[in-house]
Amino acid sequence: MTRPGTTKNLRARRCVAAGAAALILGAAGTGTAYADDIPGGTTKPPTEEPSGGGADKNGNLSAGVSSIKLSYPSGGDGGGKQGNLAPIDPNWEPPACWYEPAFTSAELKKFVDTDGGGDVGIHESWFGKELWTDHYRDGKPADNFDLHKPTNSSADGYKDYNEGKDGRFWRGVAPDSSDPKSWDCGRIMFWVPDGEIPDDPNAPTPEMLAEYAYDKVKVPDTEVELKPEAKSTVNLPTWVWLDKGTFKEVKVRAELPNTPLWAETTAKPKSLHLEPGTPDAETFPASGECEINDDGSIGTPYTKGKSKQDPPCGIKYLRATNGKPYQLKASVTWEISWEGSQGTGDDLPDGTFETTQDMNVQEIQSINR
Repeated sequence: MTRPGTTKNLRARRCVAAGAAALILGAAGTGTAYADDIPGGTTKPPTEEPSGGGADKNGNLSAGVSSIKLSYPSGGDGGGKQGNLAPIDPNWEPPACWYEPAFTSAELKKFVDTDGGGDVGIHESWFGKELWTDHYRDGKPADNFDLHKPTNSSADGYKDYNEGKDGRFWRGVAPDSSDPKSWDCGRIMFWVPDGEIPDDPNAPTPEMLAEYAYDKVKVPDTEVELKPEAKSTVNLPTWVWLDKGTFKEVKVRAELPNTPLWAETTAKPKSLHLEPGTPDAETFPASGECEINDDGSIGTPYTKGKSKQDPPCGIKYLRATNGKPYQLKASVTWEISWEGSQGTGDDLPDGTFETTQDMNVQEIQSINR
């Protein structure tokens, strides 16, 4: 696609804008999308919105959502405090953009040939029908069109929106249009027969859906259980554990409607890392990395009579707090894997989720527990 500053004729610019303005209709059923016309003859792809697209109360278009459908076969049910994972690999990031099905031929024809989209909140004054439909309706060629040629190549248009043919017009989607990589999905809408995936580097794949699902994984808040609770004693260990009932695997399934593509991304708790919040402390084990137990729990709850034992997972503070609590950081590492359509599957980078808790430490050398 063309970057800002490149000169193209007005009709080509309007055609590109129209392509990025594709609606998600029919099975997609999630709202509308558009991209601002950028000087120089191109547009960024629509930006995904998690809360849904559509027209606002003034009839203006918002950015459209992806049609990818998410479900949570396990975990991620919204119970309690939750948050997104931070990938351990600083270079890993979810897909910047991709293409997905939008209009059928009948839907595009209806959108253009009735009232310019007024039934879905688009006024004809936004994109006059005579300005951007030539290559979809009358078979006239359009730039940035042919998937089998270099970017900005020209291809013959479609006669009567390919009416009577089985397939859909596809559009680009970008979660964050400020990401320069989102420009990679700037082609205008193009036709793909049913059952086929377009020949483009940014065509959807099971792995792309798995990476998309990774970004949607919600894990429980990492607030560890302590004994004694939120108040430790100098030179006596504080036992730390996480209950297996809270920290169970989370699975997110992503499906792309009108394609055979799907993927399930699974996050499993792997270990707990403790940072006492002061150098005047010891961790158990010394690395501060508490491995997950066979039953899915982390650490061991304190029981009476273990006050002088070293816990399998815990902290010993060597200096008392003085009016200001230490900030105990607890982060759970989650192991990420995926499986998808066509027998695909692999691992993705581990992710972490961290919380901070206040820890007060008192200057008492012994305590009855």
